[in-house]
Amino acid sequence: MTMALELKLLGVAILIGLIQILWGAAAARRQQGLKWAAGPRDEVRPIEGAAARLDRALRNFLETFPFFAAAVIVAYLGGKLGDLTLWGSVLYVAGRALYVPLYAAGVPMVRSLVWFVAMIGLGMVVAAIFL
Repeated sequence: MTMALELKLLGVAILIGLIQILWGAAAARRQQGLKWAAGPRDEVRPIEGAAARLDRALRNFLETFPFFAAAVIVAYLGGKLGDLTLWGSVLYVAGRALYVPLYAAGVPMVRSLVWFVAMIGLGMVVAAIFL
């Protein structure tokens, strides 16, 4: 039995999250220094610029990813996979993949549009559960 494309896209979304964690950590470490990063970090140091934008993008991903994961799993277990879940998953994953570099580069408006596309994708997967 082959794995459903929606589940593969869920796996891609997991990779996007892991890449965001690593990219953001590397950017913060460049600002804070390796000694601070390797230490207990008792003294909070603010980050700025691209590192701060990467942190905010990660937090945004962490807000939406659990809903996407749950929706894909519920749709799969409920036998609701179809065009709506497939294209919704594609929109979510593509939107999240594009969102990160746009946010890191500080691109306004387009970043928000890409976020909205990802949210439409998430909405499509959720809608499929009830249709």
